[in-house]
Amino acid sequence: MKDNHKIAVIIPALNEERSIGKVIGEIPAWVDEIVVVDNGSSDRTMEIARAAGARALQEPERGYGAACLTGIAALRAPDIVVFLDGDYSDYPEEMAALVQPIIEDQADMVIGSRVLGKAERGALSPQQAFGNWLACRLMRLFWGVRYTDLGPFRAIRYSTLQSLEMRDRNYGWTVEMQIKAAQRGVGSREVPVRYRRRIGKSKVSGTLRGVISAGAKILFVIFLSAWEGRFRENNLLRNAGINETSTPPLTLHRIKRVSTCKKE
Repeated sequence: MKDNHKIAVIIPALNEERSIGKVIGEIPAWVDEIVVVDNGSSDRTMEIARAAGARALQEPERGYGAACLTGIAALRAPDIVVFLDGDYSDYPEEMAALVQPIIEDQADMVIGSRVLGKAERGALSPQQAFGNWLACRLMRLFWGVRYTDLGPFRAIRYSTLQSLEMRDRNYGWTVEMQIKAAQRGVGSREVPVRYRRRIGKSKVSGTLRGVISAGAKILFVIFLSAWEGRFRENNLLRNAGINETSTPPLTLHRIKRVSTCKKE
């Protein structure tokens, strides 16, 4: 427990026997619960995770989001949830920088930005760097939020996480969380974090198929969310008796205010 806040860590893992023990071993002692979700490993990932003191669960459906959802469902009512990769590319000892703004009520979600921090040379592939930049630019265009990264090392208030109703089961998990946070007006910020070369081969950036699949899914989530948001806005405009074809784009917050004023 940190400053009277119960902290839980979720680590999705797939064939990370060489790294998972190191990751768990460097998690701060004030963390109350460590949940490793094995995503179909064929090695000793689960065995090593348990030996290191984590609670190890199995999620046979391959997918980062599927593993995260299984981890969330198993949590024991923490105050803050931290997501951390199991490949030792993040620095678990920097976790305090992510949870402290939430503890101090300065934010409800904190993203560890590898762009603002220091990434070891070669840790982020060119396609990862470009994909992050493009996704962040699109989120700024559609929702007016300024992110620099889709970094997986992040912390979020548990009640906020529940309210987001996360559903993506693979590559779109991180961007879905950031989009939904923007749509719902969740207080968020980024903090710089370090990033190093992972242990072992990446399941995403390490293969052409992984790169294409991840990139396509992230773009799909962004454009689908933007389309659904515009659809909801148009419905609100119609309900408020406003002609959307002659009215400048409105945020959902402004539309709700218009609707309220009309009823009065």
